[in-house]
Amino acid sequence: MDSKIITRIFHSIFLLSLFSSVSESHQFCDAGIGYCESEYGVASGSSSKILIKGGTVVNSHLQEVADVYIEDGIVAAVQSNIKVGDDVTVIDATGKYVMPGGIDPHTHLSMEFMDTQTIDDFFSGQAAALAGGTTMHIDFVIPVNGSLLGGYEAYVEKARKSCMDYGFHMAVTKWDDTVSKEMEIMVKDKGINSFKFFMAYKGALMINDEILLEGFKKCKSLGAVAMVHGENGDAVFAGQKRMIELGITGPEGHALSRPAVIEGEATGRAIHLARFVNTPLYVVHVMSIDAVEEIARARKSGQRVIGEPIVAGLALDDSGLWDPDFKTAAKFVMSPPIRGPGHGKALQAALSTGILQLVGTDHCPFNSTQKSLGIDDFRKIPNGVNGIEERMHIVWDSMVVSGQISVTDYVRLTSTECARIFNIYPRKGAILVGSDADIIILNPNSSFEISSSFHHSRLDTNVYEGRRGKGKVEMTIAGGRIVWENDELKIVPGTGKYIKMPPFSYLFDGIDKIESEYLSSLRAPVERFKATS
Repeated sequence: MDSKIITRIFHSIFLLSLFSSVSESHQFCDAGIGYCESEYGVASGSSSKILIKGGTVVNSHLQEVADVYIEDGIVAAVQSNIKVGDDVTVIDATGKYVMPGGIDPHTHLSMEFMDTQTIDDFFSGQAAALAGGTTMHIDFVIPVNGSLLGGYEAYVEKARKSCMDYGFHMAVTKWDDTVSKEMEIMVKDKGINSFKFFMAYKGALMINDEILLEGFKKCKSLGAVAMVHGENGDAVFAGQKRMIELGITGPEGHALSRPAVIEGEATGRAIHLARFVNTPLYVVHVMSIDAVEEIARARKSGQRVIGEPIVAGLALDDSGLWDPDFKTAAKFVMSPPIRGPGHGKALQAALSTGILQLVGTDHCPFNSTQKSLGIDDFRKIPNGVNGIEERMHIVWDSMVVSGQISVTDYVRLTSTECARIFNIYPRKGAILVGSDADIIILNPNSSFEISSSFHHSRLDTNVYEGRRGKGKVEMTIAGGRIVWENDELKIVPGTGKYIKMPPFSYLFDGIDKIESEYLSSLRAPVERFKATS
């Protein structure tokens, strides 16, 4: 079939499912002071038409100078010298990069954790994301008393105020027949194609190897991606106890209690169990050389393992945890912890060479008051750092400007690969005819600066405070609407869409053949004659 016919068909399919885009602009209220949450719902007005002229359009497989025409929230054309009428908003992108909006695979908005709740909800967190060039994120649903359905319903309500597109992962914190059946419901009815298993947080979210195996088997049968937080929870518990006995109660005790070796152990164990079950595995927030080595070894052997570093691991070291000011030190507490010098550079190298596949944030912010819950005991400091607004800029500055990756690699690592893994490509993660019009314009000659005094999170601190670098997202277009321009947000609570993600992404290609080859290799059962007396 002719390629032009295919693209027209693809375009038509997406137009059928298109939501009504918003044309009215609503100014974002001051970060940390108040939010325009009374303005729920979709504003009235006609759908927008936008032409982006003369920019370098970058996809993960190609970059070319071209125009991009957007209509009804969809990319309608990508070609040279597009002519349009007077009713179209024209944007000059000459000398700039036009790229798919970022997709953050790892966030925790409105999450109840450690006797408090993350300070960013589905409006403030998404506002921050859009200001930083991220146009979709995937948040982790935490079950309610072990119930997946209860957790899903709670998060649907939390996401009511969304101002950009989002999807859900689902955590599994216990195992029984009900959970098994609810996993089927999540995949078949709710559009969730990934399940996370915590190997840490003993007494709270942590599961054992028996549950891990049952969960892996269920994921495989459903075509869902199994995800793990790779830390040995029993070892962490012992390490915490040891630090307290030594009189180390401050934030530095957090890092000392859970060294890289136990991240490596749990990551390796999860990889071996996934291989035993023969199912793909996704390791979240890879923070250490130890974990990278386990992933590299598995991938070299042909195993389907995805490694996700986060911005904090790539850009920071653990020196902040030893700061004499508790407020400063506590803001860096997360799990697995930010590692010592050397680990970040190793993570960057693994990302540039394909050992690791995409970049997340683990955006899980708690303010200074919340962090002070552990002022006398690091075990009570809520774990989490920011990153949803900073990710695109820091990855550009640290990886592209430094020459470690290409511009096309950048698109792959921040957008396309996530869309492929979670089976929403090319609707997301691409600027192709028929793709959603989630687009950023990045000026490589502009500079950015990061500070809690003007970021868009509700957080009163920032782990990247004072960082400056090259390359700035000057415009963000989400769902065909300009939502970030001239350092101003124009967003409306309630306009974000939930994106269903179907099962059996490319990670499952050939799994049946591997299974068949394994079964044929067993040479069993062996027929034997029974001994006679």
